[in-house]
Amino acid sequence: MAAPGAGDPAHAKNGEAPFAQRIDPTREKLTPAQLQFMRQVQFAQWQKTLPQRRTRNIVTGLGIGALVLAIYGYTFYSVSQERFLDELEDEAKAARARALERASGS
Repeated sequence: MAAPGAGDPAHAKNGEAPFAQRIDPTREKLTPAQLQFMRQVQFAQWQKTLPQRRTRNIVTGLGIGALVLAIYGYTFYSVSQERFLDELEDEAKAARARALERASGS
């Protein structure tokens, strides 16, 4: 008898390779050797995709960092361009000067 997940021998007659079946280790009783093999295969798949994931993570990190620096730079630029508070200070000085003239002129 074939092992579970070994594929259907009918497909092997047609020249097609058998394919893996998904199994749930919590539902099916697996031997420790089968569990170890599953861990090895998962680790191998994880290592295979590691360089692609690392590159994608670096690009994402650089993109987020560039966005943060752009917002930070734009904030400093817009605050340095802001003349609103300068105008308020000038009006306050003028109002104080007028108040002093009225107080001393009366």
